[in-house]
Amino acid sequence: MFLHSRHFSRRVAIASATALLTGGAAAGAAWATAPASASAGPRTCTVSDLYVSMGRKEGAAGSLYWPIRFTNTSTTGCALRGYPGVSVLDATHHQMGAAATRNGEAVSTVTLTPAHSVSAVIRTTNGPIGGPCQATGTYLRVYPPASRTAVLVPASWKVCSHTFQVAPVSP
Repeated sequence: MFLHSRHFSRRVAIASATALLTGGAAAGAAWATAPASASAGPRTCTVSDLYVSMGRKEGAAGSLYWPIRFTNTSTTGCALRGYPGVSVLDATHHQMGAAATRNGEAVSTVTLTPAHSVSAVIRTTNGPIGGPCQATGTYLRVYPPASRTAVLVPASWKVCSHTFQVAPVSP
């Protein structure tokens, strides 16, 4: 925090000096537009805004898919953008294997109005195709996009063939 504050102060000093040298027009315009762009869209959803649950598992073409649902439980709209962090935990909350990797799909911002949901789908193979299966986990640890706080979701999930991927949130 201190380094960030010091760096910000240095930027403010440079902007102020630039404003003095240019008559204030260029620097003033930059500072005037910063707050407007910050308030242009809905705020980012926090863990306290969300109820995280699992949808229905489905199998197709040798894969098993399971949507993680994020439901807005707040009284105002909020937005999610990107990939959640997901890992499998055992009954004692210890991580089993590596966290899910991103599947490479393009991300977009999705807005959640109160009581509405979006999801991000996790995927593994439907059995040991090209590699063994890990033991079945008891929970998924889910970090909503842009969050450093996780939610534990009871979920029986087994990663097979070293394949564990997550898609970005989508409507």
